[in-house]
Amino acid sequence: MHRAFFRSLALSPAAVASLTVCGPLQAEEWQVPAEKGALQQVLQQAQAGDILRLAPGKHEGPVVLDKPLTLNGAGKAGIAGNGTGSVVTINAPDSVVEGLELTGSGLSQETLDAGVKLSKTAHRAIVRDNRILDNLTGVDVHGARNATVSNNLIEGRQDLRMNERGNGIYVWNAPDLLAEYNTIRYGRDGIFVNTSPKDTFRNNRFEDLRFAVHYMHGNNGVIENNVSEGNDIGYALMFSDRLKVRNNVSIGDRNHGLMLNYANHAEISGNQVEGGGEKCLFMYNANKNTVTDNSFEGCPIGVHFTAGSANNAFKGNAFIANKTQVKYVGSRQLDWSTDGRGNYWSDHPAFDMNGDGIADTAYRPNDMVDQVLWTQPSAKLLVGSPAVQLLRWTQSQFPALLPGGIVDNAPLMHPPVRATPNSGVQG
Repeated sequence: MHRAFFRSLALSPAAVASLTVCGPLQAEEWQVPAEKGALQQVLQQAQAGDILRLAPGKHEGPVVLDKPLTLNGAGKAGIAGNGTGSVVTINAPDSVVEGLELTGSGLSQETLDAGVKLSKTAHRAIVRDNRILDNLTGVDVHGARNATVSNNLIEGRQDLRMNERGNGIYVWNAPDLLAEYNTIRYGRDGIFVNTSPKDTFRNNRFEDLRFAVHYMHGNNGVIENNVSEGNDIGYALMFSDRLKVRNNVSIGDRNHGLMLNYANHAEISGNQVEGGGEKCLFMYNANKNTVTDNSFEGCPIGVHFTAGSANNAFKGNAFIANKTQVKYVGSRQLDWSTDGRGNYWSDHPAFDMNGDGIADTAYRPNDMVDQVLWTQPSAKLLVGSPAVQLLRWTQSQFPALLPGGIVDNAPLMHPPVRATPNSGVQG
């Protein structure tokens, strides 16, 4: 049976907390007024498992949760920090921070001051449906396992230069983190992972950042259904193994849509990169990755791979209207087709006489002239000369003269159809 009663908090007559008790062992609910000192006193008196419902308005921070509690603002309450440290620090497992506007963290990069900080004991903590605005770091997940960060609007300090800002979500040694449906803007990196395995980042939206997702030493992670727009780099994957990077979008990122640097055994599938400023996909010493069913469109270079990148499989990708479809400098012959299926090339004048969807002639994106231009940039002055044109004609007539490089022996006649994922804050 439900019963309600009131408990005085030794505040002003209006500053009274209402509690609801549902059975002897169930959580109590506290109604916390937006008055000076009210939230701190309720935090002292509340017991593990209690729910604190914050009245509309600003509540004083910073706040530390040393026992499992729920802070609920119903989208109308906020907690304002005092400009030092983190606004809300969670030390207890199974705590929830939801429906709040959180502002006013400190600016210390050393302590990673944040709107919400999850310490190494905050396992299974949930941070959801919040507006986390004008803090150094949005959410710092620092050692907590199985935490969830979902449906938050995270906006950094626009008054700081980009390198002075913190990250939207900083992840350190936080296995099995789920970050989904967040919109992150105006920070340094949207999500920065440092030494954390088995994390999942999905359906997030990233804008006006350095990197949308920056992965360092994070193995077995999943990055899927995210949208990166207008950042320096979309998805920077470094020194990590066995990542699954699926169905993400990069639109108008200024340098690269996808970058793999010492990233190995990754599954790169179903992603769409459009209008990148330099390269749709850049692979540097990245080995044994599968790159399948992606779309690389409208970049100066579709795919550039170098520094010994080897044993990567390309199949089912669409290379559409890139100025240079592939840049590869090397002597090896690499076949970009698997089991009779290659990739779609928008500049391949192909025919399909038997109607099987596979072009009748192979496609080679680079020739000897390309190799010379990449190694000797000054030779660009001769591109239009009769000698260069004769060399290209000769190579087309005598394939044995072609250098090592990429060849697609089963090019596709049509690009695959892709859908834009549902990303960012919902509702």
